[in-house]
Amino acid sequence: MPRRHIGLDEAASCVLTHQQLRAEGRTARQIGAAVAGGRLRRLQRNRYVDGALWADLWPESRHRLEVSAAFAEMDRAVAVAVRDSAAAVWALPLYRHVPDAVHVALPPGARAPSRPGLARHAEELSDDDIAVIGGVRCTSLERTVFDLARTLSFAAAVSAADAALRRVAMTDRRYDTERAEAMRARLAERAAGAKGARGIRQAREVIAFADGRAELPGESVTRVRLHELGFRCFELQVPVPGPAGHDYEVDIGIAEARALLEFDGEGKYRDAALRHGKTIEDVILAEKRREDWIRGTRQERFGRVEDPHIADAATLARRLAAFGITPPIASSSRRPA
Repeated sequence: MPRRHIGLDEAASCVLTHQQLRAEGRTARQIGAAVAGGRLRRLQRNRYVDGALWADLWPESRHRLEVSAAFAEMDRAVAVAVRDSAAAVWALPLYRHVPDAVHVALPPGARAPSRPGLARHAEELSDDDIAVIGGVRCTSLERTVFDLARTLSFAAAVSAADAALRRVAMTDRRYDTERAEAMRARLAERAAGAKGARGIRQAREVIAFADGRAELPGESVTRVRLHELGFRCFELQVPVPGPAGHDYEVDIGIAEARALLEFDGEGKYRDAALRHGKTIEDVILAEKRREDWIRGTRQERFGRVEDPHIADAATLARRLAAFGITPPIASSSRRPA
């Protein structure tokens, strides 16, 4: 079974209290045994979730459960989810990153109980830097992206920034470049005002490199790896006129190589919700016909990559070689030009 995501509201409804479990007739000993056996997962001292549900979720959704559990035991008028915890609230991707705790900002001098799985940061946030999502106070979308750009890996930060730009600028399959660039300018202004802060150099590079036309974290990271290999001229969501009067879109066009590249997530084939009632065989056949048309009309190299192929630049280079796509250089700095 493929893993899945849940939203913040569903996450909150799935958190079980010790009192609820006792009301179901479970003793403290039985609750402890269920935790030890993996049938329950303890999120906070008195908050739990079904173990099977936990196993079924992606890390971002698991962290939404952790955030919901932590905030259920905190003063919501004071605490603010920050960093990767704010990313989970905003439903931003955390590519290959598993949060080590629920990160919250509290005003200097505020008191909060000390407990495992909770990281407190003494910080006074401005009203403009605070939003409320699903009843949880968190940093604003822009502040969250800025914090992630400084603290996550470059690839993870780019995938989150791409998703945030897309959230702001994409409407009904139309990408509003002006809105995206306005957000980029505001992020760049934050970076300019934070000289000397930890991670600020990377933050500037993430902000410059981000592109909200990327539809999936895998596409974002593929673009990062391509840059590491020396490619510089990308076109995202390349339109290709189709046979039935509508355009196909290809994830990434690489001008230097006269090549088109698709990131293939397994969900396209395995996730029933993404198949929209079609069988796996129907989806594969439609994808084959689409690729045949694109190859025939564009007369360019066409390659497909999956998540294992973008683990690092060298792995992607080997995959590209299978399609006759040669990087400009054997290796490169991860840093965007």
